[in-house]
Amino acid sequence: MIRLLMFLKLLKNTIGCLNEQERPFSILSNSKVTMKFNLIAVQPGSSDAENCPVRNVLDCIGDKWSLLTLMTLTQGTLRFSELKRAIGDISQRMLAKTLRQLEADGYVSRKVYPTVPPKVEYRLLHQGESLLEHVGPLVDWAIEHHEDIRKSRKAYIPPQAELAK
Repeated sequence: MIRLLMFLKLLKNTIGCLNEQERPFSILSNSKVTMKFNLIAVQPGSSDAENCPVRNVLDCIGDKWSLLTLMTLTQGTLRFSELKRAIGDISQRMLAKTLRQLEADGYVSRKVYPTVPPKVEYRLLHQGESLLEHVGPLVDWAIEHHEDIRKSRKAYIPPQAELAK
């Protein structure tokens, strides 16, 4: 999962914005797999970044908790406390913030029942299910390669450490 988040962050930071008039850019150009899309640079401080679909979507789902929250909701409709318990190491504040963002973007719905204390339930909407269909293979890849990635991290020597030898 960490590798998935790192990939999403890298993708968000390296892709300016997609535009049909610009030159094609291929991720994995020396691989059998290519993803062709058009790339234009976004100038720092410009409003172009907020109009970029890749940046806009990854701003929400590319954080530490959003995908975990969405994946947890594949179990069905859950109350806030059930979500928190299922995820485990997320704070109440961060879960509330994550759910608000996912609701605002149309990935989940929130239903409040007029009880004391209020009962609040969350469930995936079609957009959340659709996203998870595309993220599923990436999650499978992360699971398959997790041990190799951990070994690589452990063996990695940062550039400053190489110079100190």
